[in-house]
Amino acid sequence: MDMEKKQFKAESQRLLDLMVNSIYTHKEIFLRELISNASDAEDKLAYLGMTDANVDINRSDLKITITVDKDARLLTVSDNGVGMTREELETNLGTIAHSGSGMFKQEVGQEKEAESEIDVIGQFGVGFYSAFMVSDKVTVTSRCYGSDEAWQWESDGLDGYTIVPCSKETPGTDVVMHIKPNADEEDYDQFLEDYSLQNLVKKYSDYIRYPIIMLVDDYREKEKPADAGEDYKPEWETVQEWKTINSMVPLWQRPRAEVKEEEYNSFYKDKFSDWQDPLAVIHSSTEGAVTFKAMLFVPSQAPYDFYTREYQKGLQLYSSGVLIMDKCADLLPDCYRFVRGVVDSPDFSLNISREILQHDRQLKVIAKSLEKKIHSELLKMQKDDREKYEKFWKAFGTQLKYGVVSEYGANKDKLQDLLLFWSSKENANTTLAAYKDRMPEDQPCYYYACGETVEKVARLPQVERILEKGYEILYCTEDVDDFVMKALDEIDGKKVKSVADDDALPQTDEEKKEAEEKAEAGKSVLEAVKEVLGDRVKEVRASSILRSSACCLTAAGPVSLEMEKYMSKVEGGEHAKAERVLELNPDSAPFAALKRALDSGDQETVSKYSKMLYAQALLMADLPLDNPAEFAEMVSSLMV
Repeated sequence: MDMEKKQFKAESQRLLDLMVNSIYTHKEIFLRELISNASDAEDKLAYLGMTDANVDINRSDLKITITVDKDARLLTVSDNGVGMTREELETNLGTIAHSGSGMFKQEVGQEKEAESEIDVIGQFGVGFYSAFMVSDKVTVTSRCYGSDEAWQWESDGLDGYTIVPCSKETPGTDVVMHIKPNADEEDYDQFLEDYSLQNLVKKYSDYIRYPIIMLVDDYREKEKPADAGEDYKPEWETVQEWKTINSMVPLWQRPRAEVKEEEYNSFYKDKFSDWQDPLAVIHSSTEGAVTFKAMLFVPSQAPYDFYTREYQKGLQLYSSGVLIMDKCADLLPDCYRFVRGVVDSPDFSLNISREILQHDRQLKVIAKSLEKKIHSELLKMQKDDREKYEKFWKAFGTQLKYGVVSEYGANKDKLQDLLLFWSSKENANTTLAAYKDRMPEDQPCYYYACGETVEKVARLPQVERILEKGYEILYCTEDVDDFVMKALDEIDGKKVKSVADDDALPQTDEEKKEAEEKAEAGKSVLEAVKEVLGDRVKEVRASSILRSSACCLTAAGPVSLEMEKYMSKVEGGEHAKAERVLELNPDSAPFAALKRALDSGDQETVSKYSKMLYAQALLMADLPLDNPAEFAEMVSSLMV
């Protein structure tokens, strides 16, 4: 018997050390790798059964078996696939990073028909060695189909390996791992527990096309004795039985026409731990530069942590039905981070770390395609089922707005047709496209106004002049809205303007001249108010945007009042202060009262009126008063 111990090649030994200690950071991955190798062996035999008349097999007999011997600390993964000769054991297991699956695909060619039938998973040939992360000795017994000889490969992963002849009744391969004893922070016992192994199979290998069977404990009621009396209580016993652990056929591999709505809903709720049905399902199959299948879900509600840093976006990424990444963030843009689902592509290799997925080109191609599909589905929902879209918008509309603002507005053109805003004319949410369709020919801009609620926005003094013209205003009630509107900037050649902007309504030469004359006539009043308020405002000006109201607060420069309020929430109010401008209506009674007090030399009244008007402007702008007690005292003094 040949007991010569052979050494791994030096570079292979270094790779083994690196892989076991660095590439796979989750030790549980080993089971996924070994099951995938077993599936490859079954695929190869199935292919031979189709192409070689001398190979007589029943594909329904192919299976993968997992057995546990707790006392001996042995875990075995077996298949009844094609098996390996001594030379193949030497080549595939003695030289790390040599892939038998890769060679097999080259040998049978890349014909589409053959590839779709065999679809072997492994390509890099390093997955088998992940077994050494959890075991201190691995024994592989294999018999090649059509041969009477069997061979046994054995190694501790450190000091080379041996290959000796052995006996094995049937073709196939058994991988027997001696599980390591528990270490200080490592629980290796879990890999000898039925429930842990079942969970790992369900998590990573649920959609392997062959049955994965285990001998598991089951509980059944004992047969009731014939002489049992009325007070007999049922007794239960533990029995062991072989059980198929995996589902085998992924839902996304079936044609959409063959999948019922309740099947989609059940899959989504079970897979993604949601108690509500999804609002929409995107089920697609794509062939081209990258071949992949996708099944995506739009949830009906936002998770409790969706708008927190703890929330992790991403889609489950599969390679031929084998999970290789639970949340692949690169497949979703941030604006669609709410989407859940799976992507399955044979163009990704299984034998790579989930943390160092190095298929950047394929990921980008898939991500771009998915982004278009998601956008198309949301737009279809918006047009065909507005009630459902309104529900979606309530849950995730804010996320789309963040998408418009992010990356300096780079995605605004992609997202603007999905946005909804409250319409002053419709008294309901409207799209920008619908707003445009209703726009009078003489309307110069898209108009918006910001505030805490629709009711408060409608009462802002700045909106009055726009509504007088019969123009529609978009009422914006979210913190991010002002940023969104400034990012949109222009739609179809027309500017997006705040109702507070001086140039929101173009003025005629006569109107400009009249405004200048009023400002000049009231100059002394404006200067007196500015002197009272000091640095609290940058400027006090005669307003051209007010109609019946006496005052309002606007901002000079790039930072608006809404931006300031938002920054005060996220940054504690220490940054991005708006330059405040107090606008006074020169045609109002309070302005006339100020002028009378100033002309009579009553500085105390000028000071009191100035502060009251500023306080009123703050309140209308939903900004805190500088001194609430002082304001209350001034109001009380007017009642004396």
